[in-house]
Amino acid sequence: MTDTITPDSEHRGLVGLLPASLRDYALLARFDRPIGWWLLFWPCAWGVWLSGAGLQWQMILWLLLGSIAMRGAGCVYNDIVDADLDRQVARTAVRPVASGRVSLRAAWTWLLVLCAVGLLVLLQLRWEAQLVALGSLALVAAYPFMKRITHWPQAWLGLVFTWGAPVGWMAMRGDRLDVMAALYAGAFFWCMAYDTIYALQDREDDALVGIRSSALRLGDHVKLGVSGFYAASVACLALAFWLLRADWVALLALIPAAAHFAWQASTLDPADGRNPLERFRSNRWAGALVAAACLVVGNA
Repeated sequence: MTDTITPDSEHRGLVGLLPASLRDYALLARFDRPIGWWLLFWPCAWGVWLSGAGLQWQMILWLLLGSIAMRGAGCVYNDIVDADLDRQVARTAVRPVASGRVSLRAAWTWLLVLCAVGLLVLLQLRWEAQLVALGSLALVAAYPFMKRITHWPQAWLGLVFTWGAPVGWMAMRGDRLDVMAALYAGAFFWCMAYDTIYALQDREDDALVGIRSSALRLGDHVKLGVSGFYAASVACLALAFWLLRADWVALLALIPAAAHFAWQASTLDPADGRNPLERFRSNRWAGALVAAACLVVGNA
C-alpha cells in the first residue's frame, strides 16, 4: 500500500482502510491530507465571525463541507492539468492520475461529483455571496498554469485559496467592504507565506523540470520573505480589526496568531525536508487563532 500513498500524507491508516477501488479517488481529492481544506475553510470562518453575525454554526458547517468538496475538486483538476509535470517530481510521481491508476475520464467524473457537492453548498448562501463565490472560478481554472509562466504562483494561489474570506463576509452582510478587503488581504499574505514554506519541499525537482515558485525565486532569502509575508498578513488583519472597531484593545486579539507566525518564520529550516512540512501543517492552528480573534473582535 505504501506505494499508493503520497509521501506527505497525514492519515495513511484512514485511507488504507478504504476498499482499493475507492482509495485512489480519496488520494486524488487529498482526503488523506486534511490540512488543505482547513486552509481553505479558515478564511470562510474569518469572514463570517468578523462580520458580527454571531457564531452562525449552521453556516460554518456548510462552509466547512464546501471547503472539503471544493478543495478536493481543485486537487483533481490540478492533477489532471499537471499529470505530465507530476511524473517528473519525486513527491508527486505516485499520484493517481500521474501514475495512471486513475484514468482522465474517471478523474473528470470525480471532479463533477465534488463540484455537485459544492453547488449544494452554494445554494445555501445569499445571492450576493453566491456571485462572489462564482467569481473565483476563473482564478481557480487558471491556477495550475501559473507555475509555468510566473515565478510567483503562490500569489495566484493566495487570491484563490483565501476567497472564502469575502464569501463568508458577504454571506452575512453586504456593507463595510473596506473591512472585508483588509481581511482578504491579510488572508492573501498568510497564504503567500505558508505556500512558500510548502514549496520548499520541491525546490530541487522544480528547478530541474522548470516549475517556478516563490521558494525558488527567494533563494537564500526565503526565511526573510516568509517573515515579510507573515508581517504583512498581521498588518492587514490589524487594519481590518481597526476599521471595524477603532480600539487598540481589539488588536490584542491578534497576538497569539502573530506569535505563531513568528515561531514558524524563526524556526524554519529550508535545508530540512521535514521542517517546512511541519511548519506548513501548523497553519491549521494559526488559522484557528485568527478565527478566534475574528469571533471576539466581531462579536464582543
